[in-house]
Amino acid sequence: MSGFPIPVSVLTGFLGAGKTTLLNRLLKDPALADTAVIINEYGEVAIDHLLVEQASDGIIQLSDGCLCCTVRGELVDTLADLVDRLQTGRIARLARVIVETTGLADPAPVLQSIMAHPALVQAFRLDGVITLVDAVNGNATLDAHVEAVKQVAVADRIVLSKADLVTDAGDLDALRARLRQVNPGAELLDAGNPTTGVAALFDCGLSNPATKSADVRRWLGEEAAHDHAHDHHHGHNHDHDHSHDHGHRHDQRVRSYSLVHDGPVPFSAIEMFLDLLRSTHGDKLLRMKGVIELREDPSRPLVIHGVQKVLHPPARLPAWPDGQRGTRLVLITLDMPEDYVRRLFAAFTNRPSIDTPDRVALENNPLAIAGR
Repeated sequence: MSGFPIPVSVLTGFLGAGKTTLLNRLLKDPALADTAVIINEYGEVAIDHLLVEQASDGIIQLSDGCLCCTVRGELVDTLADLVDRLQTGRIARLARVIVETTGLADPAPVLQSIMAHPALVQAFRLDGVITLVDAVNGNATLDAHVEAVKQVAVADRIVLSKADLVTDAGDLDALRARLRQVNPGAELLDAGNPTTGVAALFDCGLSNPATKSADVRRWLGEEAAHDHAHDHHHGHNHDHDHSHDHGHRHDQRVRSYSLVHDGPVPFSAIEMFLDLLRSTHGDKLLRMKGVIELREDPSRPLVIHGVQKVLHPPARLPAWPDGQRGTRLVLITLDMPEDYVRRLFAAFTNRPSIDTPDRVALENNPLAIAGR
């Protein structure tokens, strides 16, 4: 299948964050030629009529409902139809797909529908999640809606819109710090900056061969620094602006942390760890990325990427970035017992803590670790 897999980007953010405004601006860039945009017709603003005429078949409106629930099946059908049109010549070329979710949508089911469908996973690859945050109302939205916190938590790129309308620079700095704490691995960009264009927002996924090594270096380094200083940041929150206490309770439900093991790990151990983690707490695992040094072939790192219970097909890097070997999994979780996850990982990498079974015992009795 020439031209496959096609990158899919998910554009999300709360109502009023400016998703459609950004999308209209991006679509004027020649770099997004041959892009299909799948949007929900209940979005804040319709895509510019001029762009619809220019793109004709390229702009697809879903008939009703929000992508996260009632139209999930239809999203799959729409993507499958795009593949069919491409293969039968009704579309000459399809370089990229952008899925714009409704303001209240949890992006995870959208990601799952792309990653879990056996046919679609051959035709498409998840490029990344772009989350827009309204700088004026961002703190209030994060306070009121845990869905907004989840949108930030699963993002590869966080784009701040309307920053020029914020009168208090301290408020803007506090929002930036809050976003970095919820998701330290995402790149934080300003929608008003001319450089926040196609090049900055797309081709950001771990599954893109051209940027994979650079992205692995970036998020491994940032997550490691965050994980090392997590207790400091976590404690700092209590001294922060108390007007956001309610929102910070939402924020504290979302945790980002790293699981690290020096040296190679058997693929079977990683596979069983991930299977058990997803079966016991898959709904609480918002996003997971990992680089694994396999015992079977330690020379080339294995890259994994998961959303809730769904794992994207693993990919191999040609070489280790900067010679950093070992295994590191970065988890973004919601209400997941971190201690359970750490003890489970330690058991499967044969470093069990006191009173915790080792891998052999767990293989015989997967439910032996408390905290499920």
